[in-house]
Amino acid sequence: MDIAFSKLRIAVFLDGCYWHGCPVHATHPRANAEWWRSKLDRNIARDRETTDHLTAAGWTVLRFWEHESADDVAHLIETTVRSRRSASGAS
Repeated sequence: MDIAFSKLRIAVFLDGCYWHGCPVHATHPRANAEWWRSKLDRNIARDRETTDHLTAAGWTVLRFWEHESADDVAHLIETTVRSRRSASGAS
């Protein structure tokens, strides 16, 4: 988890395109290709498992790709935090 709003149970992940398998920007190494494919597939599977685990535990999970607009990402995080605060009565 890259950023956690623990009291509000919001987890934010900023995923790198290469390491996390971005459908737009991911590349596939030619050297030692089988090893890298296995490694990257495990990363993607772990991301899904982490999201499922946190969601089952009542967390809101936000995942963003490194290429996404920082302004858009910040806006969505802020909107989510404000929404959870007003829903929980937290300040």
